[in-house]
Amino acid sequence: MNGPVDVVQTAADRLRAERRRFVAATVVRAEKPTSARAGDRAVVLDDGTIVGFVGGECARASVTFHALAALAAGEPRLLRITPEAAGPSGPPAGDTHAGVGVEAGADASVGAEPEPDASGTVTVHNPCLSGGTLEIFLEPEGPPGVVVVHGDSTIARAVADLAGWLGYAVEPSLDAPTPGVEVAAVIVASHGGDERATLEAALRAGVPYVALVASPRRGAGVLETLDLPAADVARISSPAGLDIGSRTPQEVALSIMAELVAARRGRPAVAVAVPSPEPDKVVDLTVPAAAVGSAVDPVCGMTVATVASARHVDHDGVRYWFCGAGCEDAFRSDPAAYGA
Repeated sequence: MNGPVDVVQTAADRLRAERRRFVAATVVRAEKPTSARAGDRAVVLDDGTIVGFVGGECARASVTFHALAALAAGEPRLLRITPEAAGPSGPPAGDTHAGVGVEAGADASVGAEPEPDASGTVTVHNPCLSGGTLEIFLEPEGPPGVVVVHGDSTIARAVADLAGWLGYAVEPSLDAPTPGVEVAAVIVASHGGDERATLEAALRAGVPYVALVASPRRGAGVLETLDLPAADVARISSPAGLDIGSRTPQEVALSIMAELVAARRGRPAVAVAVPSPEPDKVVDLTVPAAAVGSAVDPVCGMTVATVASARHVDHDGVRYWFCGAGCEDAFRSDPAAYGA
């Protein structure tokens, strides 16, 4: 059962204070017999850790995987976990038996799992589930991350103001953000000061959106000096922002933040001025959702998240992942029976 309500609430409050993303999980329906009941709650951290209670060990494996998928997509979903076997028309929607696009024990991505239907519901068949069907609402929560604004120009100040209004934490350098907190963007608007070093550091750190405020000619000159592969340099938006005909610093800031939002939402990218042997090439600034690593439990066929907190066994140089102790013990007792 749930621990004291304040355990879950305290964890959520702490994560908000740390600007760390998480998923709020709430049981909205529980058919008997099941250990969970409607109203049970938990938070799922971005590393797969669960604080609270929304079901037994096998149910938690499904909750972990789909909570991380919801976090990556930035969209809530209703997870329906059922022990029912496949019916005459085939497996339930979202069935995760081995053989459905993923080899047992192999690592995969969210792409191996079905997307939520039009109502936002994902149904998975959990053959280990000892109780009745569970329905758990998974709601991603958390700030959009940190925007590093390099420079003290009027445009830099306008970008910082607008980013803060949109809920981003604003920092002056990549050294400032709290470890573990996502850096969503680095925007260089210093008109010369340490542009190259900041851009290179941002790209090497894997920051998803990097922009340089400069004219097309000067921006191309700066990018040509970067000591990085052309594919990395091509990720820089320069001139920064969408082409909305902006003139004032505030309008430029609006165009930059609009481009950042579009990239984070997976919207089509725009053409940017970058050095390229193909002058007419459109550079794709779309930032795909981070893939959630997954594998199929070789014993029961469930798809589980390949996070440090999940059960796993290394056997003959291959790592196998499990939904719970029962499947892990069965595999350990006779790996050959499961193709290992």
